[in-house]
Amino acid sequence: MKVRSVILSAAALLAATAPAMADAKTEQFVKQNANEVLNSLNNPSLSADERTALFSDYMEEFADLNAVSKFVIGKYARRFTDEEMKRYQHAFRTYALAVYENELDAYRGEEVVVQGSTDRTPRDSIVDTTIERSDGKAMSVRWRVLDRGGEYQVVDVALDIDGNLIWLAIEQQAQFLALLDRTNGSAQALIDKINGMTAKLESERR
Repeated sequence: MKVRSVILSAAALLAATAPAMADAKTEQFVKQNANEVLNSLNNPSLSADERTALFSDYMEEFADLNAVSKFVIGKYARRFTDEEMKRYQHAFRTYALAVYENELDAYRGEEVVVQGSTDRTPRDSIVDTTIERSDGKAMSVRWRVLDRGGEYQVVDVALDIDGNLIWLAIEQQAQFLALLDRTNGSAQALIDKINGMTAKLESERR
């Protein structure tokens, strides 16, 4: 993924919110579920396809990918037909899961450690974690969590990629909106772009 100044600015704004400790339940939610997600990559008895399927099942429960998919296309979420939205969300979900799996795969066998958290609002928190590697290097991962009446769900994840903390939803919003603006809001053009990005990730994984 390319790093753009808008991404870094948005990440900086998130980091600059007033420091207030998020509740322990939010941190525990991230710790437990993030480790389950990571552990899904660790089972040596699973084939690559089985591991991907299990990882995807965990992420589907842990993260609200439908909400993320609508966020990243902004006003166009109201312009897509129901059929276009269904096809777009399927393509986005497949791509997002491939991104997470590719980045986290290097940290198999390790543990997600909660470092702290801040409240953006009473129901919107950022939980900071690290994942240590066997070579002593650590990846920083930030999880944006919404509290929906006691039900927690991740709505964005920031991964440390090449030394830059990149929020997936913010990264994709800048890219997808630019494409939709250029193509008169073409859902098919966006779906084709996402499918191409997914195919590239999958070829690199192989």
